[in-house]
Formats: sequence, C-alpha cells, structure tokens
Amino acid sequence: MNVDRIREIIERQPNLSTALGMNFINTPDDDMCQATMKVDERNRQPFGFLSGGASLALAENLAGVGSSALCPGKICVGISVSGEHVKAVAEGDTVTATARLVSKGRKLHVWDVHIEDSQGELISTIHVTNYIITPKAQKS
Repeated sequence: MNVDRIREIIERQPNLSTALGMNFINTPDDDMCQATMKVDERNRQPFGFLSGGASLALAENLAGVGSSALCPGKICVGISVSGEHVKAVAEGDTVTATARLVSKGRKLHVWDVHIEDSQGELISTIHVTNYIITPKAQKS
C-alpha cells in the first residue's frame, strides 16, 4: 500500500502522529500498511515503558492512514478502537505496527493491527473500525 500522499498530509502540520513519533511505511500489499514508533519520552509511561494509550493511538492512526490511502478524497475517522496489551516495551526500543484490512465496505473499514517489538515479539493486538466520510463539497 502506498501511503506517500497521506504521509505528506500528516507532515504538513503538528498532530498526534507527529507528536508521538509515528513513521508510516509503504508496503507491497494493497490490504496492509505499517508504521514504526521509537519508544521515548513522547510516548512512554512514567515507568519507562510504552504507554498502552500510545499503542492504541498508533493503531488507530495507522488504520486511518490505510483507509485514507484506499479512499482518496474521503475523510476516514476511527469510531471504535479496542485492544489487548500482552507485553511491555522499554524506552529505547522501536515498535512496528502492521495493520491488515479485514473488511472494506463503502462506509466502514475494519482493521486488525499487531504491534511487535524490535525482536518480533507481539506487544499488542488492536481492532479498529473506521467510518468513511464524503466531504460535503463532493456529495451529489
């Protein structure tokens, strides 16, 4: 999945993705996208581990990037995010999130996101549902 166009939009102004250090990556598969995020002072708990909230934010933002890449000109927003955290990641490591499209409807996209540490061990599994909006200027 080519996410260059969406990455350019994200990098135009400060937002949650840039604040937490998310880096979105192109993949060869049309139904998959990826992102990396270094665990540092922007996204860790006071105890030095990746925040569960930052993991959920990474998954929701990545699924949004994927839906946006699939639907040029549309606005894609997360309407449901749920996940389980199964392992801690210490500050200094980098996590990789992989989102796979489960269902692509006209108005809803469903994604499953797995987050792994630099050793390839599962950190979190997250389920994201996005709502696809046609901007008013485009409605006919």
